[in-house]
Order: sequence, then C-alpha cells, then structure tokens
Amino acid sequence: MLVIPMLAVVQVIGAHVGGITKHGLETDSRKLHGGGIAFVMFVSVVSVTFVTLIADLEGAGAALQVLSGIDYRWWLIPVAVLSLAVLIFGSYERVKHVLLIFPFAFLGYPISAVLAHPDWHAVLAQTFIPHLERTQDYAAGVIALLGTTLTSYSYVWQEIEIAKERPPIKRLGWVEADATFGTIFSGLSFWAIVIATGATLGIHHQTVDTADQAAKALEPLAGRYAQVLFGVGLLGSALIAVPVLIGTSACMLNEALGWHSSLDTRWKRGKPFYGSMIAMTLTAALAGLLGAPPIKVLFIASIIGGVGTPLSLGIMLLVARSKTVMGHHPIGAPLAAAGWCVAGIVVVATVVYFISLITN
Repeated sequence: MLVIPMLAVVQVIGAHVGGITKHGLETDSRKLHGGGIAFVMFVSVVSVTFVTLIADLEGAGAALQVLSGIDYRWWLIPVAVLSLAVLIFGSYERVKHVLLIFPFAFLGYPISAVLAHPDWHAVLAQTFIPHLERTQDYAAGVIALLGTTLTSYSYVWQEIEIAKERPPIKRLGWVEADATFGTIFSGLSFWAIVIATGATLGIHHQTVDTADQAAKALEPLAGRYAQVLFGVGLLGSALIAVPVLIGTSACMLNEALGWHSSLDTRWKRGKPFYGSMIAMTLTAALAGLLGAPPIKVLFIASIIGGVGTPLSLGIMLLVARSKTVMGHHPIGAPLAAAGWCVAGIVVVATVVYFISLITN
C-alpha cells in the first residue's frame, strides 16, 4: 500500500512537467543538462523499456496460451504486429481510448481477494507495517515490486502524454488529480492481486513458474474458470503496457534525433519514427522466441526496471524544479521533497538488493 503514494507522487510530477514544458523528458533534460546527460538517460530508459517489452510480449503470449492452449511463442509475432498496427494506423486519440478499456480486466482481482477469505487483520497490519526480511529473495521481491510500479517508462510516458494534450495551465490541477486517481486505481488493483495470490498460493508456499500456476490465485472467484479470468487479466495488462513501451521509446528517440514526428503523424511523413517502432518491437518479439519462461522474464524485467528507475527519476526531479525549463511554474518544495524521498527509497532498495547478491 505504501507504493501507491510513491507512485502518485511520481505520476503527478510527470504530469506537471509535461503540462508546463509541452515536451517529453528527453527534450527537457537536454535543455537543462545538455546532450551528455540526456543521452545517458535515453540509454537507461530505452534499455529498461526494451527488456520490459520482451517481458510483456511474453506475458501476452502466456495469457493467450492459458486461454487457447497454444504455446505462447506462437502468439509473440501476432501480438507485436497488432500493437504496431494500432500505433501506426491509429491516431493518438484512438490509441488512448483503446488503452482506457483494458484496465476493466483487473476488476476480477478485488472480488477474488474478498472470496479468498484472507486474514484481514494480518492483511491490514502488513499493508501499512511492512514485514522485513534479510534474505536475497525478499530483497529481489522488493526491488521487483518497485520496478513494476515505478518503472521509468510509466512516468516518462505520463509526461509525453500530457505534453501531447497541451492542457492550459489553469487545468493543470485537474490533470494532476486525474493522474492521482489513475494511480490509486492501479495501486488498489495491484494490492488485490497480492492479497488474492497470498491467500491462495502463498499460504501453501507454492512457487509460481508458469501462468497456469498463477491462475490458481483466482480459483476462489472463478473455480474451474480461474484460468480464463487470469488469462484475460494478464492479457489486458500486457496489451496496456506494450503500446506504451513502444511509444515511449519511439518518442524519446524522436526527440533525441529531432524528427518532429508523433503518433498523429502519417506513415509517409514519419517513416523513421515508425521504423524505430517496428525494429524495436520485432526484435523484442524475436528475443521472446528464445524460450525463456515468461513468468521469470517478467520478474527479471521488474528487477531491471527498479534498478534503472533512480537515474531518470532524479533527472525528472531536477527538471521539475528548474526555472530554466519550468519558467514560473516549477513544482513546489513539498512535492519535490516527496519525489526525492521516493528516489531515495528506490536507491536504498537497489543497494540492499546488490548487497544480498554479494553476501548470499
């Protein structure tokens, strides 16, 4: 539960910066720090995004395997092509409306969490007072949790999205409130997933290596239809993430190279922009064909996302407080302090994780 306010802080800052500068973080960083720092950030974000894209394509494939029984690798290229088609041939508004549909796939998890009959006293206690352990698995789980929720592509995309919408300054408060609401919704959905999983698989100390095993977390709600419900939820999650991952990387490259393209640019005028999307997505899909287990790839991608977060988050915070970039509308000191606290927590978690790797 403590992750929800952390994510809200980061998303609100991203929305504020995008609403003021009307640019993505790559351009803002270049304006403040010059090309060197901007390039380092670009490499960091795109690297994390690429690994996460592989994981989410495999996640979509695993979901479709659960639903159809067909090996997940057969689905990687079709999902990649479908995502590219939506981005290339659809306008920004259409893409946005499509992405707004899929979160409803998560509504099964809160119901399942209730029907699993967990020990609510223990749930509430450990929700607000985390139980700490000095083990490598625990350290990996913490950094993976942070990497899943605070991964750099999420707030970089938030800034790109708000910059694209170009809201007037007088509406910026509503934009930030909307970002907060979205964060709360996603955070509570994630909380419900943890409860449902802990009350079913966790109490029996069952490890999860496949999507079929993970689907058992929904058995209190769906019984023998648990796999179908889990498959729909996992597919919805992947189909939200994949276009955002592709779009984030392409938009950052677009800003870095000065192509002046966007998701509203037609194919003929944006061939380099869309070409970068195609190259990255198909490369990620081919990497997924190597056969690494999807659940393991998702976990590793989350760890990489957590490790890579502090750099880009720190740069965004410096941009957000800079009058050179933000003019008369930098974020306030309390919000900046909260942002640096979030960055500090991720740094500490990263250090603890690496210490656990060395000492165990």
